[in-house]
Amino acid sequence: MYGYQCEYCEGTVQSRLLKREAFKHRDGFVILENVSIGVCNNCGNRYYSADILHRVNDVATGKTPVERVEQIPVVQVRLSA
Repeated sequence: MYGYQCEYCEGTVQSRLLKREAFKHRDGFVILENVSIGVCNNCGNRYYSADILHRVNDVATGKTPVERVEQIPVVQVRLSA
């Protein structure tokens, strides 16, 4: 599925199995575990297959049940003028 040239540099997109990858969705965040994605071997840009993105949407919208829910720490940063 991967092995093509990166759209941002001269690198090659290679398959990489990740323990965890977080995705931002309009309905919140989704973390997929043991997910295979494409990563450029030069610049590190990430590429996701349509199957992965459909899975994220299904989890975020409740079509696919989740295995567990984890808490994410949130801190507001106030910038000084």
